[in-house]
Amino acid sequence: MQAKRRIKKGDKTLNNHEIQIRVASAKDADGLLEIYAPYVEKTAITFEYQVPGLAEFQKRIEKTLKNYPYLVAEKEGRLLGYAYTGPFVGRAAYAWGAEVSIYLREDQRKMGIGKRLYQAIEAVSRAQNIKNLNACIGSPETEDEYLTRNSIEFHAHMGYRMVGEFYKCGYKFGRWYNMVWMEKLIGDHEPEPAPVIPFPELSFSEIVTKNS
Repeated sequence: MQAKRRIKKGDKTLNNHEIQIRVASAKDADGLLEIYAPYVEKTAITFEYQVPGLAEFQKRIEKTLKNYPYLVAEKEGRLLGYAYTGPFVGRAAYAWGAEVSIYLREDQRKMGIGKRLYQAIEAVSRAQNIKNLNACIGSPETEDEYLTRNSIEFHAHMGYRMVGEFYKCGYKFGRWYNMVWMEKLIGDHEPEPAPVIPFPELSFSEIVTKNS
């Protein structure tokens, strides 16, 4: 039996079958924009109209990492996808919930990468004392070339349940789209929950190793 690799504190990479799940940095922004741009330009998966510039995208990564995980999947130096969380609503009482997002390179879908990214996100979120993960997802009344129900089905497969739908609230490509919220409870809701721990105070590798 092969011995497990010794994990050093501060190690930000997890290697499994040649695909690494690691913590993103602002230096990844260019590669991540390559993944995100087609979602903006060709789909209603994101309701954003314009592809953000490099500097703006770097700021988004840095802002997220101040408190939440921003993870990438990488193979041989090529970024395959990314996932991150952020505040849910933003009021103090919502602190134990987080909104989750995921984007995969077009040629890397349905290969298990999304599942691995979400498993890592969930492990980190539990370590942060997050209790609820929430996903805001575009939903077509009728599937078309811009939007299908694939994301809804993926989240359902990952254990999320439907909690609400807003009708005709997003307008893109000359069409109206619905938006749904899906939710996954990942922790016990104690009468006095422990405070949420900012992501920089945790060791990503130790968390993933513990949950592997």
